[in-house]
Amino acid sequence: MTTISISTKMGNFANNRDSITLEDKIDSIQNGNQLLRNQLLEDYQPFIKKITSKVCNRYINHTMDEFSIGLSAFNEAMDQFRRGQGSRFLTFADMVIRRRVIDYIRKEARQNKYIYLEPEELDEEGRLEDSYAEQRAALDVYEMDKQSEMRMYEIEEYEQLLKKFSITFKVLSKNCPKHIDARENAKMIAKLIADDNVLSSYLLEKKQLPIKDLLALVTCSRKTIERNRKYIIAVALIHLGGFNALKSYIQ
Repeated sequence: MTTISISTKMGNFANNRDSITLEDKIDSIQNGNQLLRNQLLEDYQPFIKKITSKVCNRYINHTMDEFSIGLSAFNEAMDQFRRGQGSRFLTFADMVIRRRVIDYIRKEARQNKYIYLEPEELDEEGRLEDSYAEQRAALDVYEMDKQSEMRMYEIEEYEQLLKKFSITFKVLSKNCPKHIDARENAKMIAKLIADDNVLSSYLLEKKQLPIKDLLALVTCSRKTIERNRKYIIAVALIHLGGFNALKSYIQ
């Protein structure tokens, strides 16, 4: 059997003409393509400004220190990204940018507290400390909101992927096996597909289940597999797409 790598399979998800994904470009950059690195740093400045402005809760332009932090973080993300870590590059870059900008805000808050504290204002130190504690608490809450936002990114991306298989969330909810045993069998088959290069390649290329091959590997009947076809495909795509935040919903 011919083995097809995960990177090749994931390339099938691309919508552009040459089927080169952003993740493929990041691979090229990590292999030394500096021209492409500079190009992405230029092309994704609107994305960087958007994320940085959200973190700062105000508009950030390219002349501000916060934007420089975000740009540096995007460059850092290109070096640190790994395909197998469970997220797309932009989701990962979003996280890195937010963390670096939050670190910058915290650093500025600490420095400003000491730099601008006049001797005659020392009796207000407690109140200033409370204010800083409130900032830290707000940032912690923001971290939780960020994780929730990342889940939303995955859901949106997963929804677009399902559409390529003519599956919607509404259709999927109606095709979820009602019995626990049937659901577990369907999840087992989905995981089997995801773990096998040949089966998963067939699914991604043909947009169909490799039923003939599956019948040689499982004890379920053809009728059972076909009845749960959409659910099996949907679960397999969660595994293949690296949607880690959605895997908990499978359980």
